[in-house]
Amino acid sequence: MKKGLVMEGGAMRGLFTCGVLDVLMEHAIDFDSAVGVSAGATFGINIKSKQIGRALRYNKRYCGDKRYASIHSLLTTGDIYNVAFCYRTLPYDLDVWDTHTFYNNPMDFFCVATDLDTGKPVYHLCNHPDDTPNGIDIQWIRASASMPVVSRPVKIDGRLYLDGGMSDSIPLQFMEQQNCDKILVIETQPADYRKQPQKHMGLIRMKLRHYPHMVETMANRHLMYNAEKEYIAAKEDSGAVFVIRPAAPLQIGATEKNPQELQRVYDLGRREALKNIDSLKHYFCI
Repeated sequence: MKKGLVMEGGAMRGLFTCGVLDVLMEHAIDFDSAVGVSAGATFGINIKSKQIGRALRYNKRYCGDKRYASIHSLLTTGDIYNVAFCYRTLPYDLDVWDTHTFYNNPMDFFCVATDLDTGKPVYHLCNHPDDTPNGIDIQWIRASASMPVVSRPVKIDGRLYLDGGMSDSIPLQFMEQQNCDKILVIETQPADYRKQPQKHMGLIRMKLRHYPHMVETMANRHLMYNAEKEYIAAKEDSGAVFVIRPAAPLQIGATEKNPQELQRVYDLGRREALKNIDSLKHYFCI
C-alpha cells in the first residue's frame, strides 16, 4: 500500500499541522509520498527529517524576534519573514534541520510554488541533497511560503516563484497522481470554511502589474480553493481519503507573537490527531 500525505498552508495555522505531524511520528505512521504548501512545506519537512517538536520549539522561541517575522523585516528587506534568519540562521545554526535524516528517508517530499509568469502551480520534489543554505530544495521551500505583496519573488533557474497556496492550496489531486492507495489530508480550516474573494486586488494588481497571469490566479483563488474543499469533502464522504482538520476557526495571526497562542493551536492539532488515531490506523491497515 502506498500512503500519501497532503498538508495545507496558512501561516501560523500551520502549528495545527505540526501538532498532527508530531502525533503521527509518535505513533510511527510513515508515508511514501508527501506534499506541503507554504507553511505545510516549511513545517512539513520535519516529518521527513523525523524531528518531533522542532517546529513548535523554534516558533515559540523566536516568534517575538524581529529577525523572524516582523514589519521591520518587511520594511528593511522586502520580506515579512526574514530570509536570512528563517532560511539560513535558524535551520542551519540555531535549531538545526536534520538534512541527513531528511535525505536518507525514502519518503518523496514535494513542495508547491506558483510560477509568476504563468500563474500555475509547480511541484518540486526535494531530492537534491545539500546541507547548506544554498541548497536548491530550501530555495523551493522558501518559494512555496513566500506570500505575495509581503515577500519578494524567489528566483530559481531563471524563473520567479511565490506562495504555492495561490494556485493549489490543498493539492489532493496532485497526490492522487502519485498513485497513492490511501491519502491523509491535513487542512487548517474547518470543514465548512469557504474562502471569500481576494481583498486588496488593487494593491495586488499594482505590485504584480508585470505578471497578469499571477494577478488572475490571485483574483480567482477563492474559486480554486472552494472547489478543492468540495472535492476533498466528497472524497472523504466516499471513504477514499482521510481528513484531519480543526473543528472551528483557529483564530491565529499570520505572524503571531504570543507563544501561548502557538501552543494552543499546536495542542488543537494534537487533540484532533489523537482523537482520530485509531480510525487513521484502521484506514491505513496498520
